[in-house]
Amino acid sequence: MARVFRFILRQGRGEGEMRSDVEYSPVGEGLGMRDYWLYACLRKVAVVGAHGVALGLTVLVSALARPGTSLFSWHPLCMSFAFCLCMTEGILLFSAEGTLLCFKSRKGKIRVHWILQALMLLSAATGLGFMVASKNVSERPHLASWHSLLGVATLAATALQAACGVCLLFPKLLGIPSVPRLRLYHATCGLVAYLLATVTVMGAMFTDWFQATVKGAMWYGFLLLPLFPALVVMNQITNAFLPKKKLTT
Repeated sequence: MARVFRFILRQGRGEGEMRSDVEYSPVGEGLGMRDYWLYACLRKVAVVGAHGVALGLTVLVSALARPGTSLFSWHPLCMSFAFCLCMTEGILLFSAEGTLLCFKSRKGKIRVHWILQALMLLSAATGLGFMVASKNVSERPHLASWHSLLGVATLAATALQAACGVCLLFPKLLGIPSVPRLRLYHATCGLVAYLLATVTVMGAMFTDWFQATVKGAMWYGFLLLPLFPALVVMNQITNAFLPKKKLTT
């Protein structure tokens, strides 16, 4: 019996050593180190591409709007700056693969995140004001299209996200019992708000103004552009907050 007991103890120690070789990775189960590095490089390229698409789409829409030619012309400029640029960069700022800024501290990233989100809210409110003024001048009905309805839903979700962010900034002052859970809700609802904004931007390309301005194959290119940053943002948030699977090297 003593020999059997010592054999079981040795087996248990061996299993413990095997378990210590198990690492956690967001890549998934069954990938080796070579595949992991390839996947990491692809993610880095995707994040850099998302930065380029966000900036490029904002510049292109602003150029097509020709700001100053009418009250409406300021609406695409403000909304593209708010949601295509500020909102995207405010999320990609926390990406581990690549960011336009070199902040290493989380506090510095949070400050820049809040600056970008404040600019987003200000620009979105300005764009909404120009849209309302343009409708009033032309005596056209409000909320008469799917784009406008989705826009209102996006603005409401964004405002709720800002309120949630304020709670994360001052948890003790507001008596927040569980900050990690609130951070998870903030990230999840932020993803929903970003996807709403993406659908709203794509809906804008079905409006009479955009279809009269952009035609042919270029229109399909514009339609697909917002999907790329959305996929990168969705991958970033899910990898950061979903449970990670085990990976044996």
